Amino acid sequence: MEDEFETERKLDEKQTKHSQKLLNDKLISNISSFFKVLGDETRVKILYALSQNEMCVSDISAMLDMSQSAISHQLKQLKLGGQVKTRREGKSIYYSIDDDHVVDIINKTLSHVEHKIKDGQLL
Repeated sequence: MEDEFETERKLDEKQTKHSQKLLNDKLISNISSFFKVLGDETRVKILYALSQNEMCVSDISAMLDMSQSAISHQLKQLKLGGQVKTRREGKSIYYSIDDDHVVDIINKTLSHVEHKIKDGQLL
């Protein structure tokens, strides 16, 4: 008859194998890269603005009071990271959030941070 410790160990081994299968190195690397892109305050501001509306560089630049060059650089990083996509209309290029998952992450993070601030756990 198995003792309680042996049963727990088998469950832990199953959970570990399941976690390892789900979180392989490539997947972890992609998740890490996604969050690294979000680690810049300017990029977060841009994403929040784009979560409201599609915008061109000049609109974002005016909204954030930053140079178009600086905004373009950050948008390039967001596009490479898969957070934004582009659409051309004549000579203008419009940026928007790549898909609803990005908006969900922004909204969940905002909600989490607001909750922590309310509880006095963040400044």
